[in-house]
Amino acid sequence: MSKIFLTLLLACCSLTAAAGDTDKVKSTDNNLLKAALRGWQVRLGAGFNLGGTSPLPLPAEIRKIESYQPGLCFMLQGAAHKRIGTDRKWGVMFGLRFESKGMKTDATVKNYHMEAVNDDGSGTVRGAWTGKVKTEVSSTYLTMPILATYDISKRWMVKAGPYFSYMVHGTFKGSAYDGYIRDIDPTGPKTEVQSASYDFSDDLRRFQWGVQAGGEFKAYEHLSVSLDLSWGLNGIFPRDFGSVTFALYPIYGTLGFHYLF
Repeated sequence: MSKIFLTLLLACCSLTAAAGDTDKVKSTDNNLLKAALRGWQVRLGAGFNLGGTSPLPLPAEIRKIESYQPGLCFMLQGAAHKRIGTDRKWGVMFGLRFESKGMKTDATVKNYHMEAVNDDGSGTVRGAWTGKVKTEVSSTYLTMPILATYDISKRWMVKAGPYFSYMVHGTFKGSAYDGYIRDIDPTGPKTEVQSASYDFSDDLRRFQWGVQAGGEFKAYEHLSVSLDLSWGLNGIFPRDFGSVTFALYPIYGTLGFHYLF
């Protein structure tokens, strides 16, 4: 009986020691994590994007925007924010977000450069198009913003800086209808076209960059609301892409909600 009691006692001592070692490891891990994040505030956010992809300014070939339909665009973001300086009003913020941007438009154009496939099966049409144009743009990005921040008050903060995006998936397609096309240029032979389709999705630029600016309101201790404007500074197509003769820039506003740890 004494042997059994001694064995149980030794087992309990071993478990207690192991538990103590585990607690020490957890404590060490927590201390290392706190040291790594010292001064940094981690946040997770979600929100919605609203905007479009447009040339600036609108070229003379686009005579009228008949309709505009924003896409169902969202963003998910993780970021770290650190205040610096003696008064701790200035700060830096780094993040990584997964986001979508998109829209649909219908426009009336004149002498608009067009390369499309005729829907009647007669082949490719190329030249100066006059008529209607429908366009659908949809893209998904991984975006890294690098922002400077400034605290106006305990609740209000403004921020601005560059962002860099990698396009995971993109679509740029549409159709031309109810019009005619002149071969090569506006003085070429005229051909009536019922409808023609185009798809330049494979020609979209993978890497994009631009600037972002906005403000943020701290509604509660762990919740803030932000409104930002992002403006692409390089076109969605490479410079040597000839099917679209003017640069198109993504310009979007983002309403975001953030949980502050």
